[in-house]
Amino acid sequence: MDGHIAAKRDAARERLAARDGVLVAFSGGVDSSVVAALAHDALGEAAVACTAKSETLPDAELDDARQVAAEIGIRHEVVEFSELEDPNFVQNDDERCYHCRTMRLGAMYDHARSLGIDTVCDGTNASDPGEGHRPGLRAVAELDVLSPLLAHDVTKEEVREIARDYGLSVADKPAMACLSSRIPTGLEVTEERLTRVERAESLLREWGFEQFRVRDHDGLARIEVGEDELDAALDPAFVEAAREHCEAAGFDHVTLDLHGYATGSVSPAGEGAADEGAADDAETDSDGSDETDPVTNVFEAEYPSR
Repeated sequence: MDGHIAAKRDAARERLAARDGVLVAFSGGVDSSVVAALAHDALGEAAVACTAKSETLPDAELDDARQVAAEIGIRHEVVEFSELEDPNFVQNDDERCYHCRTMRLGAMYDHARSLGIDTVCDGTNASDPGEGHRPGLRAVAELDVLSPLLAHDVTKEEVREIARDYGLSVADKPAMACLSSRIPTGLEVTEERLTRVERAESLLREWGFEQFRVRDHDGLARIEVGEDELDAALDPAFVEAAREHCEAAGFDHVTLDLHGYATGSVSPAGEGAADEGAADDAETDSDGSDETDPVTNVFEAEYPSR
């Protein structure tokens, strides 16, 4: 590993070692996994990884978080709460990520106090603040969350390099934002919409797609995959499976976006990568960027509903 990156890693670990104990807001993405590994190295049993389970967290992501925590060897706990109890979150405006992160980190602090831990830390890295409108980061600052990667100027690519050095299986894992990021800004977040998105995305996971989203445009499923995976998405067998699976999940119509996967393709202009960029960490966030018309830039011929 490059000596400059190693020095940043060591400084972040020392910052954690100075605490009596820490609770890591842990999604199982690369950023929070690196913080968990550093915390475990620095504090041993005094470090706890904690995942917040709610309607916006896919079950598969919780399973992945458990697996990565086991790789690291860190104690892993799960707390449960519901964003859908907050009308500010449900209305899904451009501050949704702020409301989500405030609730999520609040649950983390409550659990930390129950364990006698004063410090909650997250995986915000030095690349995150420059990635557009990031209301979730305001919640991190307001709640005085410790962000060791940000404090020591560790960028996203450097985080991945540290993860590789630790041998973490998530070193090259794409960011995975919370399910609410699939719903266009202004369209209410409901359990029905979250459930059908999770069910639809389970198919893409089963078919081996690595970078994907199913955007829910009020009953229209817009499938996004990485540009290098578009050919696989046009396979007639997948076309038929996607149509049938998405309709069974509750969608009225199914489309494929020929522009491929893009962070934040359903949210306010100017958010760019927004909180999806940090989504793998601060406990799964959400994405941002231009809210698009439900049928703009999509390919429908292969995916007509029956």
